[in-house]
Amino acid sequence: MPYLPSAALLLIGLALLGLLVLRVNRGVGRTRTVLAAAKATFGDETGLLRARVAGLRVAVAERKRSPRVAWAGRGETGGRS
Repeated sequence: MPYLPSAALLLIGLALLGLLVLRVNRGVGRTRTVLAAAKATFGDETGLLRARVAGLRVAVAERKRSPRVAWAGRGETGGRS
């Protein structure tokens, strides 16, 4: 039976390959979980930043549109002349 050692080595190699695939698959799963959490956090922070920038743009636009109060001389303010 000269094929018996070859078959045994093949089975051992396949078992080791299976264990290696399982460990890599677990690592990939953890990496995906961490990346998803980081992406969610980064997305939240980016969304907040975009909202703040949009609010500033609206405030600046409103300030540009609003009529400015004309400068009043001392006599018109009720102060001492």
